[in-house]
Amino acid sequence: MPELPEVESLRRSLEPYIVGQVIKSVQVFKPKLVSDKGTKRTENLAKVQSFITGLTGQKILSLTRVSKNIIITMESGAIILVHLKMTGQLVYQPKVGDTVFGGHPIESLELPSKHSHIIFELDDGVLYFNDTRMFGYVLYYPDYGAMQLDHDWSKLGQDPAQGSFGVEQFVEDFGKLSGMVKKNFLDGRGVVGLGNIYADEVCFDAGIAPMRTNKSLTQLELKKIVKSINKIIPLAIEQGGSSIANYLLADGSRGNYAHYHKVYNRGGKPCLVCQRDLKSIKLAGRTTVFCLKCQG
Repeated sequence: MPELPEVESLRRSLEPYIVGQVIKSVQVFKPKLVSDKGTKRTENLAKVQSFITGLTGQKILSLTRVSKNIIITMESGAIILVHLKMTGQLVYQPKVGDTVFGGHPIESLELPSKHSHIIFELDDGVLYFNDTRMFGYVLYYPDYGAMQLDHDWSKLGQDPAQGSFGVEQFVEDFGKLSGMVKKNFLDGRGVVGLGNIYADEVCFDAGIAPMRTNKSLTQLELKKIVKSINKIIPLAIEQGGSSIANYLLADGSRGNYAHYHKVYNRGGKPCLVCQRDLKSIKLAGRTTVFCLKCQG
């Protein structure tokens, strides 16, 4: 699944292409993808109809993001919420010019493909939502308030990609949580968007063992975590993220941050700082790599 830097890179890449365009028509070939966000979904034809009629003729006003959700806001206030999950992809194909795509790779450049489940015809070209395994979803809301009622984002921590990531707020939010550091990173509490890759990288950079409990962290250690987040996440976004699962950017390139990984996916290999073999364990259901010597 793409993490925050990958989704933010895609958002920034697509923004100049689709903002300002009008959605001329909408086609939905897999109704369950616009019906709900749960793991087990059934098609809701009333929601499909609302999706089509609510978006047709609407002008795209902005392209923003909340955690790993891409938020496309219309001039009327209506909203499309896109979550790519494991294999989702957004592809913009202009009438003239290069195709712009991001997310999981498609099998061919011929569009629409058998995985093109939602198609938006725009003023200048077409926006496709493709998904090979159909874990992702594209939801319609008549306004921002309706979206908020359907998503409890009140417990999400600060977003390190939006403005300054504050030390004081993080110390207050993250320091009071119980449980292990990595689990709380993955839960999005205290800080949003640190999935498995960046949780491992931040822990290593800050010198914190991922199985440490939040309650055991000192004020100095919490500040070190903030410093590491402010260092790693902006650089990862700048590099287009980490193309671990064949994740592609909107220009078709692959993220370069994988070249900066210190521990992720390096279990059993020498630590780049002390040369001791890195330890790999299961933590919070995820493979976790860390250095026994460098991370206290």
